[in-house]
This record gives sequence, C-alpha cells and structure tokens, in this order.
Amino acid sequence: MKEKNFLRIGVFYDGTYFVRAQNYFWGQKKGWLSFQEFHKLLEKCISSKEQGHTAYKVVYSAWFQGLYKESQATEENLRLDRKRHSDLLHAGIEPKNVPMSESYGEKGIDVYMAVETLQVGLDDKIDIAVLVTGDGDFVPLVRALMKNSVRVLISYFEYEGDNKKSFVNERLVSAANYAININKLENDRDYKTDFATIFRQIDETKRRT
Repeated sequence: MKEKNFLRIGVFYDGTYFVRAQNYFWGQKKGWLSFQEFHKLLEKCISSKEQGHTAYKVVYSAWFQGLYKESQATEENLRLDRKRHSDLLHAGIEPKNVPMSESYGEKGIDVYMAVETLQVGLDDKIDIAVLVTGDGDFVPLVRALMKNSVRVLISYFEYEGDNKKSFVNERLVSAANYAININKLENDRDYKTDFATIFRQIDETKRRT
C-alpha cells in the first residue's frame, strides 16, 4: 500500500513542444530551460493545488519525440539528438523516440505518448500525471487517466514573438484537473523567483541541446 503522505508525480513531455519553448526562451535571452529545475517548479505548483501531503516528488518522467532517420539527418541533427539524449538521461527522463516518417514527419508520436502514459497510470505508479503539451489530441488521454483515478495537470507555454508562437487547446485545459501557464509564472509574486531558476545560464552556444 502506498504512503498516503507522499504524492507521486509523473511528467510526460511532448518533446517537440518543449524544444520549441526552449528555443523561444533562449531567443529571449533568459537562458536554457533546464529539466531538473523545471521538475522542482512543477512540484511546488502541485503542492499548492494538492495540499495535505508531506512530500511531492517527480518519480517518473518520459520524453516523446520523433527522430530523423540516419539517411535523412544532417550531422547537425545527429549532434543535437545526441546532446538532447544526454540531457534527458542526466535529468532521469526516459527517452521514448520513434523514427520520423519520410513522407509525414513526426507521425504517431501522440499515440505512443498516450499509450505509454496511460500504462503508467494503470500500473498505479503515479498519483498525478503532468502533460507538458498544448495539443488537444490528448483530451481522450486526460479523460482515460481521470477515469482511473489519476489526476491530470496540463503544463503549457503561451507566448508569441520572434516568429514563434505557442498556445494551449482550451478543450485540453477544460478536461484536466489543473492547468499551469508557465509563462505567467514570471510575473506571479509566489513563483517569479522559481521561474527564474528554471533557466540554465551558459556562455557557449555549442552547449545548446
């Protein structure tokens, strides 16, 4: 029987969605969005919404993204994939990749993420699932998790500028128990200090994943 005072959090990344946010914040000169500090921020946000527990911890996390096939990838693609893989492993995040389709690009990754996330929920490994995405295609996943007593938080980015734009599907927000717009935390008096800590300050652009 699991310890009632310990809240288990699972974080599931729509990889391409998160990478775009990393690139946006880098372009805004804020720094490189760090996985470890991002998890700490999520733990704090959840502790404010799910009060009454003595500990809040990310116990599982997974990253879902398509990979270029070797025949299609440039040397730069391969280098960046290797760097990102290393960053994920250092953060304790399981990489879950599928080859990209030559004709349709990143095809089937949403289904893969939904199946894997639901399996973790059904195995009673987590109490709350954090979906880092804004994609409305995940509404059925949210409903399936909640049907099986796993609460759901949507963590999303909302920005527009420098020819980059991100938003969240309103149906996805409505379906979940909770939703957090990470960008809004920058000006939230309770979280603005924490928001600043999620960015790693690095000097060499070659360190970017």
